[in-house]
Amino acid sequence: MKILITGAEGFVGKNLSAALKNVMEGKDRTRGELTVEKLWLYDVSTSRDVLCEACREADFVFNLAGVNRPQNPADFMAGNFGFGSELLSLLEEAGNKCPVMLASSIQATLIGRYDSDYGRSKKAGEELFFEYGERTGAKVLVYRFPNLFGKWCRPNYNSVIATFCNNIANDLPIQVNDPTVELELLYIDDLVDEMMAALVGAEHRCEFDGINTVICEGGRYCAAPVSHKVTLGEIVSLLESFAAQPKTLIMPEIPDGSFAKKLYSTYLSYLPREKAIFPLKMNVDARGSFTELLKTERCGQFSVNISKPGITKGEHWHNTKWEFFIVVSGYGLIEQRKIGSDEILRFEVSGEKIEAIHMLPGYTHNIINLSDTEDLVTLMWANELFDPKHPDTFGEKVEI
Repeated sequence: MKILITGAEGFVGKNLSAALKNVMEGKDRTRGELTVEKLWLYDVSTSRDVLCEACREADFVFNLAGVNRPQNPADFMAGNFGFGSELLSLLEEAGNKCPVMLASSIQATLIGRYDSDYGRSKKAGEELFFEYGERTGAKVLVYRFPNLFGKWCRPNYNSVIATFCNNIANDLPIQVNDPTVELELLYIDDLVDEMMAALVGAEHRCEFDGINTVICEGGRYCAAPVSHKVTLGEIVSLLESFAAQPKTLIMPEIPDGSFAKKLYSTYLSYLPREKAIFPLKMNVDARGSFTELLKTERCGQFSVNISKPGITKGEHWHNTKWEFFIVVSGYGLIEQRKIGSDEILRFEVSGEKIEAIHMLPGYTHNIINLSDTEDLVTLMWANELFDPKHPDTFGEKVEI
């Protein structure tokens, strides 16, 4: 398939073109139905000859070009209607009836705060494309985007998420006048998935109930089926918890598919170099060291323990807490004895064969470095965060 992307240097264009390049170069084998033979990336600095060639040969056109914040309001219509007219004229002159996608905006509903010059220019662009489809028989896919967010989005431009992520990541102030304001947000990867689906005829159709998207078969418009409605206050609260993570080590809940997961990925993409690395507190003594790595809100915490040659650590038990010990380097012995029993469970462990050993509740346990020269490095997971007020840890030797 030969594909033209206009507005290729914009936020959506960069993400879509990167995804299509991965398919074209064989780096993404998850899009089995899709093959990409050629990709034209057109933007304001690109030669018009490229646009003319693409309009003659393309099998699919993504028209992402548009104007968001011109100095002159008249430029809204020139950018969002005028270029669309030129593009469709070139396709029609070439007799190319390939499918054409238009990136419009929810502001084209012209409802309430969306009744603006920008919204009217987007609405005019929509009608232009619909009329073109009716006149030529070409398939037209019009998407009204809500607020978009994700990596590579320009801050201090037209995305509050990009601005908040950039400013909080770089210790700059943000302004929230009303934290209860709710936004509908579409994550860039979900949008790219939808556009990939459109390439193979699997787009989602919709109608609009006011500004609300209603997915339905045979709808006049198209839409990505996954979006999130979140208040400004919720967004800021999540971002502040992300920013605090290097100090607290606590990772908020970010379940698969959640807004929090997508926001965290977005936030990380704005971190400056000096924040891409952060120190961890190492508790060091003559026996080695113990370092907490990561804490979760509901699923315990991760730590790394380093034992010097010949050293025994542990010699304690828990009522309810349980742990995994995973030796990743060195050679050692883990011993466990049930309280009130003299039977000892012994497990030889080595970084040469990585295994997870349960530390059983009600069993006193230890870990012994059997090497004379090499440190023993153990990754440890506990099912709960350490609470110094209720440590649930009681000293008792394994060997009696």
